[in-house]
Amino acid sequence: MDVERSILGQPWRWRATAAEDLAPTDLVTQLLLARGCPPEALDDHRAPSIRAFMPDPSIFRDMDTAAERVADAIERSEKIAVFGDYDVDGATSSALLVLLLRQLGVEARVYIPDRMTEGYGPTVAAMTRLAQEGASLIVTVDCGAQAFDALAAAHEAPVDVIVVDHHQCSSELPLAHAVVNPNRLDEGEGAAHGHLAAVGVAFLLGAALLRVLRGRGFFRGREEPRLLDLLDLVALGTVADVAQLRGLNRAFVAQGLKVMAGRRNIGLAALIEASRLTRAPTATDLGFALGPRINAGGRVGQADLGVRLLTTTDPAEARAIAAELDRLNEERRAIEAAVQAEAETMSAAGRSMTVVAGRGWHPGVIGIVAGRLKEKLAQPAIVIAIDEHGVGKGSGRSITGVDLGQAIHAAKEAGLIVAGGGHAMAAGLTIAADKIQAFADFLEELLRDRIAAAVADRALLIDSVHAPGGVTPDLVNALEVGGPYGAGWPSPRVAIGRVRAVRVDVVGNGHVRAIVAGDDGRSLKAMAFRAADTPLGAALLGAASHRRLWLAGRAKVDDWAQRPAAELHIDDAAWAD
Repeated sequence: MDVERSILGQPWRWRATAAEDLAPTDLVTQLLLARGCPPEALDDHRAPSIRAFMPDPSIFRDMDTAAERVADAIERSEKIAVFGDYDVDGATSSALLVLLLRQLGVEARVYIPDRMTEGYGPTVAAMTRLAQEGASLIVTVDCGAQAFDALAAAHEAPVDVIVVDHHQCSSELPLAHAVVNPNRLDEGEGAAHGHLAAVGVAFLLGAALLRVLRGRGFFRGREEPRLLDLLDLVALGTVADVAQLRGLNRAFVAQGLKVMAGRRNIGLAALIEASRLTRAPTATDLGFALGPRINAGGRVGQADLGVRLLTTTDPAEARAIAAELDRLNEERRAIEAAVQAEAETMSAAGRSMTVVAGRGWHPGVIGIVAGRLKEKLAQPAIVIAIDEHGVGKGSGRSITGVDLGQAIHAAKEAGLIVAGGGHAMAAGLTIAADKIQAFADFLEELLRDRIAAAVADRALLIDSVHAPGGVTPDLVNALEVGGPYGAGWPSPRVAIGRVRAVRVDVVGNGHVRAIVAGDDGRSLKAMAFRAADTPLGAALLGAASHRRLWLAGRAKVDDWAQRPAAELHIDDAAWAD
């Protein structure tokens, strides 16, 4: 196999191992080394455990201060409010704290802002309202790092605020009792954990809180909560927020999936059922089945549906909310398709990144559309929905090697946007409609060289090569041992060839389905999703005549059939003759 330029215009390369002088003796070792696992840590990475990767929570700035303050509030029976974001990370972070506090004898007030009327993060009005309701401690999760005015208002109320976040910070921090965020610019040892999702930071706060309460003798005569039982929430929020599955995050997901398989959380069990999953969920299911349904509440429905689902103790209520989220997810898909179709027609040729804006676009789907554009155009994309007042709400997605969150901060400092923030791969912003073109030009100038370097360095990385007959359920199971896979710990990609297309057709919503066979006559089903109108789809549909191909993609098990069979989900193809 020698591919210098594929149908999608990229070379194929072997995924390099971390130690070229170490010859892997088995497939799993090969997969781990190729993803950057140090040879001396192979055993820990084969079965990632919390014990192996969990840091001392005290290494994070303000963590002990935050834990002591929450412990004080519990012992004094203060009214605690949890203020969360409306996405999956925010919902799971909020639910984790609510469930933990409930086990500690406190029923926290939950506040999830409405995406359409309140926007992202704490506002002066929300902080004032919670103070008037009697809250003396507010914990913000997955937000708050940039909420200067809102937290100043809370301080005046006066209410103590603890910020639990993971988004990029400015050099100046908001006025708060504690700011726990591994991405603080003054973070020390904790900065090594900057890849954590907010729910991971919330879990660490939970560990620190239990340690403080244990030291105070709080659990004499009462049962201590099992924090590990909440790892299903941590796994879901981590994967759905596309956090890098390295180190502690990988352990969170590996162990969280085990907890989720037991269906301890009534709401998650109902959501799994509504998602029509009949087996134990996988990391892929978290990102593509469960996460989008919880997100649908914040995008096109009621913002607090996700938290209500994840914290309910009533199975009937759980089933009702899960069914509503499933319905909202279908509604979200239809809205998304309409916005995407319009956005694609506006993408400008000759630009290194895409910035598009439209009036009347639903702000709840712009992040998904930005992700779709990024994948289709292989460049960073920002999609902006302009409201009737001329205010644009934007969401962006980036490519590896281009820090979009940092660029948004630069645009804010340049006075081009009203507000904004995020992290390397995703960001959000608020902008006046008349500044959008200047904003787009600013980012183009700022990021052009970085994007060019990232694109030039792009290659499709291959882990193994097989004949069609070698792609079996046993191979898929062997590959999965190196998981869980996700951002930063990519799913194995296999190449098969040389093959000829026996039958090719278009199915569903623009998916290309192919039956391919090797020289030995063994055949395999392959799918290229949403590829019908792409060069990849055109090549597959045209290959049914005579030309042979190499195919590269992910080996999966098709468990819809009576007998499980392997299939290939195609990422790219190359002509073999």
